[in-house]
Amino acid sequence: MTTQIMLADVAHARAGDKGDTSILVVAPLNPTDYQRLQKALTKELVAAHFGTANYDDVRITPVAHLAAVVIAVANRLAGGVTRSPTTDPHGKTLSSHLLGLMVPWPHYADGDAN
Repeated sequence: MTTQIMLADVAHARAGDKGDTSILVVAPLNPTDYQRLQKALTKELVAAHFGTANYDDVRITPVAHLAAVVIAVANRLAGGVTRSPTTDPHGKTLSSHLLGLMVPWPHYADGDAN
């Protein structure tokens, strides 16, 4: 069975930047939820949440030894820090925005692996 939950209920996130690309690291609050988190965060879901029509602008990289997922969203920072006219040129608030994403979250019976 799968339900929709807010990402903030099961994970935390931090944001950084490189040029015009926002880089977000998402880690589950409980490391045993890593595989569920990895399955829940799809390119299509993240792209739609950030209003990006081009799925190729989103790259999701699992980092198993950290039990985290790195999400890079290209062309998201209005030109980057030195060119952006926005009040958040580094895109630090994008981690909070990402945590507002509703994700499908599978429920497992006791004893079942993620």
